[in-house]
Amino acid sequence: MSANTFGIDLGTSNIKIYDLNADGVIVEKNMIAVKDKTHVFAYGNSAYDMYEKAPGNIKISYPLANGVIADINHMETLVRLFINAQMKNQSKPIDVYVAIPHDVTEVERKAFRDLIRDSNVRARDIMLVEKAVADGLGMDIDVLNAQGVLVVDIGFETTEISVLSLGGIVISKLIKIAGRKFDETIRSTVRKELSLIIGEKTAENLRISLRNLEKTGEDALVYGRDIVTGLPVERKIPTHLIDMALIDDFDQILDDIKATLERTPPELAADIYKHGIYLTGGASQTRHLAQHISDGVNLNVNLSEIPVVSVSMGLARIIRESNYRTLAYDIEGGGK
Repeated sequence: MSANTFGIDLGTSNIKIYDLNADGVIVEKNMIAVKDKTHVFAYGNSAYDMYEKAPGNIKISYPLANGVIADINHMETLVRLFINAQMKNQSKPIDVYVAIPHDVTEVERKAFRDLIRDSNVRARDIMLVEKAVADGLGMDIDVLNAQGVLVVDIGFETTEISVLSLGGIVISKLIKIAGRKFDETIRSTVRKELSLIIGEKTAENLRISLRNLEKTGEDALVYGRDIVTGLPVERKIPTHLIDMALIDDFDQILDDIKATLERTPPELAADIYKHGIYLTGGASQTRHLAQHISDGVNLNVNLSEIPVVSVSMGLARIIRESNYRTLAYDIEGGGK
């Protein structure tokens, strides 16, 4: 295998790229800032820094939505920019492994391959890997075994619930409840209960900070605009208010996990009972979520230590370890 091999996890919020040559993963915001509709003004973390602050002639957007490619041209541009940066602008052929959700159409599946092919990164071989399978490998689960494994990946816009066995996906469900929905709930609650308007980034930072605030016993300090006066203000938010607001969102994910377990064959369900649920994805770290799921299904929840990069670390194992190479496939010239 070429040293110029990359494993790409195109997350809606973050793009994660494993570089075999450097043997490391870069994590950047999957965002692009375009000035006057034509000029790439910034991308990645730099574009995110400008989000909700840019003037009208600079459009900042996520090229992915709900786990699939929404803006193919901007996504091609981002892939090219990130890969060229890793390659230090050297023009050499590369091999690419791309993680994709299981519950997508065949057209959407091919779009992931075409994205790499049309990004002008001189991709030689383009292989696809089921995201849930890569998740399992990234959490050190031997997914080739004949045992049932339930992986729940809670990302930015979607949650993917998958039962794995023998290197494949037995049951999978993709739902549109995840980190961004949590943030919308936080914004709505703060507006309703405290007459305060906060931005998306503030809501996300508030959600992420809840764990540390719980340890210190402090309320959250946020900045926003007072609805009544229209003026910018600083205000403390009781963390228990956020906890209560998120329960309904947690319950929706829990209900879909239960529905998946009800469809799981008995022998695989027995394995899941023994080993518990494997929880990963950036939003899986939301305070009390893991415990809420555990209490709801009466199963142990194994929380990933590397939730943001578990997929890309799984791709890294497929790239590095030949015994897992069969988990990748090529749809060139026909279906999976």
